[in-house]
Amino acid sequence: MSSTVIARTRFSLLDRSRTREGHPPAEALRDTVALAREAEALGYHRLWVSEHHGVPGVAGSAPTVLAAAVAAATRTIRVGTGGVMLPNHRPLVVAEQFGVLESLFPGRIDMGLGRSVGFTDGVRKALGRDKDDAGDFAAQLGELLGWFAGTSPTGVRARPAEGLRVPPFVLAMGEGAQIAARAGLPMVIGDLRGREKMLRGIDRYRSLFRPSPWASEPYVVISGTVAVAGTEQEARRLLVPEAWSMAYARTHGTFPPLAPAEEIETRPMTAKERDLYESGLAGHIAGTADRVAHELETVLKETGADEVLVTTSSHDRTALLDSFRRLAALVTPGR
Repeated sequence: MSSTVIARTRFSLLDRSRTREGHPPAEALRDTVALAREAEALGYHRLWVSEHHGVPGVAGSAPTVLAAAVAAATRTIRVGTGGVMLPNHRPLVVAEQFGVLESLFPGRIDMGLGRSVGFTDGVRKALGRDKDDAGDFAAQLGELLGWFAGTSPTGVRARPAEGLRVPPFVLAMGEGAQIAARAGLPMVIGDLRGREKMLRGIDRYRSLFRPSPWASEPYVVISGTVAVAGTEQEARRLLVPEAWSMAYARTHGTFPPLAPAEEIETRPMTAKERDLYESGLAGHIAGTADRVAHELETVLKETGADEVLVTTSSHDRTALLDSFRRLAALVTPGR
């Protein structure tokens, strides 16, 4: 069932530590750690965690802290961030945090970096940031990498980061592809639903890429939702909680915990909510194993990506784990 193009591609998971109705936020963090163990056993390449602030639907607010827990609970899988939002932090502190992680778990830590500065004005104010801070991302990135190389003009040394090799990745939103290319860093780009936009970003990245000490050639990670189940209907139901959360956020201004699919499917919705919800269900790679294999093969041929970062969240953790197991069987035959 697995094609050559799928077999030679790395597959990894990003867990956003999504909170669920009827479950405490702490459980979402423990679920992330448990998923990491499962992902390692299934042969996934990396498990990444995310950074969100003041979001009711996400428990993962401190990614380097959570990454430490994940790395401590596993032995071989790579662990990282998808990502640390650099404009929210001083680059020296970020370097120190990743230096500690790499020192404790050598050869397993990834430094995924993004340029978002919070979803709302309130969150940005609480962080002491504003929207314009994202415009300094390239400079912040250069400063951060300088702490690892020991080239800071301050004369200060980042300990224990200096001299360590923690692979950096740039989360390419907006101008991120250009920044990643000029810095000579691997790039993570999504999502799989906006195929034309994603392809334009990948083309821009490859055409502008300049080799660096971190990467001699372009490295593309495509990210998005992938759901595999026994039937098309079961796969679609995995998508329902996240689709409703996104629709609710767009109409109410806050991103809620995930609700059960069966409750959402019977919920009355306004015309606008229904429209956003239906569009939120569309365009993902979801279905039976045969269908998902075909769609993955297509997108991998279109993009030439080196890796797929699967970002699926759902209320039903049992069904979600089953999806990850089915996907692993597809992409790592023989396991």
